[in-house]
Amino acid sequence: MRYNYSIVLAAVFSFFFVNLNAQMNKLVEIPINKNFDANSIILKTRLRELNKDIATYGILLDKEITNKKLLTGYKYEQFYDWDLYFENIYMSYYGISNFNFDNLEGFFAIQHPDGFIKRSLGPKNFGSDHHFKPFIAQTIVLGSRQTGNWEWAKKYYKQTQKYLEHWFEYDTDKNGLAYWSGQQKGSWSGAADHSGMDNQNTRTLGLSEGVDLNCYLIRELQAMAVIAKEIGKKKDVKGYLQHAEEIKKMINEHLWDEKSGFYYDRNEENGKTTFVKSVSGFTPIWAGVASKEQVKRMVEEHLKNPKEFWTKFPVPSYALTEPDYRQNYQGQKGCNWKGSTWIPTNYMIVHGLHDYGYKDLAKEIATKTYNLVLNNKTTREFFNAETGEGLGMNPFFGWSSLAYILPLELELGYDPTDLKEKNIKPIVKEKIGVNFK
Repeated sequence: MRYNYSIVLAAVFSFFFVNLNAQMNKLVEIPINKNFDANSIILKTRLRELNKDIATYGILLDKEITNKKLLTGYKYEQFYDWDLYFENIYMSYYGISNFNFDNLEGFFAIQHPDGFIKRSLGPKNFGSDHHFKPFIAQTIVLGSRQTGNWEWAKKYYKQTQKYLEHWFEYDTDKNGLAYWSGQQKGSWSGAADHSGMDNQNTRTLGLSEGVDLNCYLIRELQAMAVIAKEIGKKKDVKGYLQHAEEIKKMINEHLWDEKSGFYYDRNEENGKTTFVKSVSGFTPIWAGVASKEQVKRMVEEHLKNPKEFWTKFPVPSYALTEPDYRQNYQGQKGCNWKGSTWIPTNYMIVHGLHDYGYKDLAKEIATKTYNLVLNNKTTREFFNAETGEGLGMNPFFGWSSLAYILPLELELGYDPTDLKEKNIKPIVKEKIGVNFK
C-alpha cells in the first residue's frame, strides 16, 4: 500500500492541534467556586502574560505633557480617571508606585483655573466637559503610603484642593449632593458617560445626583484629611472629615428608599428619585455610608436575590428586573454597564461586605470573580454575568487584573483601599512569587 504522506502528516498535525486545543480549553474549565491557590501554575502564567501586556502596551511615553511614561489599561493610548486608581492598586502588588504620581502630573498640567480637570488624557477628546471623577486624593494616598514620602502630595496640595472644591459646584439645588453632569439629557455622551458606567443612561437622567459619585466624594474627603495630616495641614483635617459626614447624612436622607431597601440616584432638576437598580447602589457599602440594617436589607433583598443581582457570576451592573438589562451587548462604545459584570465594582463590593462582617459572602463573590476571569483564555474587559464569557477588549490589561488577587487580599485581611491602612504591600511578589517583569 502506498501512502500519501502529506495527507498523513496533515492528519497527524490536525490530531495534535485539536487535542492541544482541547487541553488548552480544559485548563480554563474551572469550577466557579474553586479556591484561590497562590501556587497555581495557571494563575502564575496568566499574571506573567498580563504583566507582559502592561509592559508592552500599557506603559507609554507621554511626549505631549510630562515626557514621562504613563500607565493605561487601553491599547488606544487613552488615560482615564478612576481606571488609574484601580490600575495602580494592581501595580502596588509589585511595589510599583510611580504611576500614581506621573499620571496625575499629566492631569494637573491641564487643570483649569477653576479647578476643573477633564476625565481623560490622550489622542481622543473624551470627556472634555466631564470633571475628573473623585479619585485623585485616594490615588495620592495609595502612592504616598508606598513610598513613605509625602512631598509630592504637599507640592500638589493646593491643586488637589481646587479640583475637589470644583466638584461641589455641581450642586445647583444646594442640598450638599453633587451630580454627574451631561449636556444632553439621558444621552450616551452625558451623565452616564461622566459616571464611567457609560451606557447607564436610564439611571443617570439629566443632572444625576449619583449614589456612586457622592460615596466617592466621601472617600475623597477622607483621603484629603489623611494628606492634610501627613503634610502638616492639621487645621484642614477636621473640615474634610466634617464635610464627609454631612454628605453621608444627605445620601441617607435623599438617596435611600426605605420602602424598597435600596439606594438610587436622584434627578436634581426635578427632585425625583430615579428608581433604577444599578450596581452603583452598593457603593454606600464600600464607603461605609450605610447602617448595618441598611446593608442587611441590600444583601438579603437585592444582592442575594436571584431575580435581581445574584447571577451565576455576580455582581451584574444592572438588576435583572430592569427593562433594559442585557448581556453580550457592547453598544456604541464597545462596553456594557446594563448587566455585565465588571471587576472594579466587584472589588469595591467585596471589601465593603468584608468591612460590615459579611466575610463568607465577600469570600464567595471574590472567589467567583477570580474564577470568572481565570476561566477565560485571556484577561477581558467585562463579563457576561450569566455565562462567564469574557467581553470587550481582548486581551485587556486594565482594572480586571484585580480579580486575580482579590481572594488573596481577603486571606491576608488586607485592603489597599482602606484609608486607615498604612502598610501598602507588594503581596504578589511576596505571596505568589511573580515579579512584574
